[in-house]
Amino acid sequence: MSSAPAQSNLIQVESSTPIVVKRTLAERAEAFISRLSTRNWFWQKVCSLIWLPFAFRSGITMRRVDSNRFTALLPFSRANRNWYNAMAGAALLGNSEVAAGLFLFGKVGSDYFVVCKKMEYRFLRPCVGPALYDITAEQDIDELVKVGGEFNINLAINIHQQMGKKRGDKRVGRCQIVFHCTPKSMAKARALRKSQKMVALDNAANNSSDE
Repeated sequence: MSSAPAQSNLIQVESSTPIVVKRTLAERAEAFISRLSTRNWFWQKVCSLIWLPFAFRSGITMRRVDSNRFTALLPFSRANRNWYNAMAGAALLGNSEVAAGLFLFGKVGSDYFVVCKKMEYRFLRPCVGPALYDITAEQDIDELVKVGGEFNINLAINIHQQMGKKRGDKRVGRCQIVFHCTPKSMAKARALRKSQKMVALDNAANNSSDE
């Protein structure tokens, strides 16, 4: 999967007095692992085993169709089935967020925090086979990244039961999901400005008490 181009290890902090903060070793390691997790299926599985055990256990796999479309396949395994041998609703619902998040993360790269804000799932009929997630972005993600700053992105997901080439696929669910994306540099700049403000308030309080 493609990812946003890697940035420098220096972060420009927006403030009245420009400050340049060097990324810590932990932040550089996090960015490297994030980029690695979007390269191919093998590294995605390795990273899922450590940080996304739910996705690893479910066995979901990803495939990019084009720049704004993406599919994921959830196997009809014992871990994903319920007691009456249909795909569990929790597995269908939970893996909707996993699939959409991995698609979005592969687009914005390692330089953004990606958080799910809102999710609506509609169950249409029971699923008694592998589930195929067809994910489409309703806005141009590359354009939003190019503009910079925070943004919300709406993703539409159609969930189908795979029934073979001759029989076609049967839609079993629909999902609308909204993610909020924040540049990590912006989040760090906010934290730094808040810290500077607190220090300034403490200094002002100490000066007033001395007088």
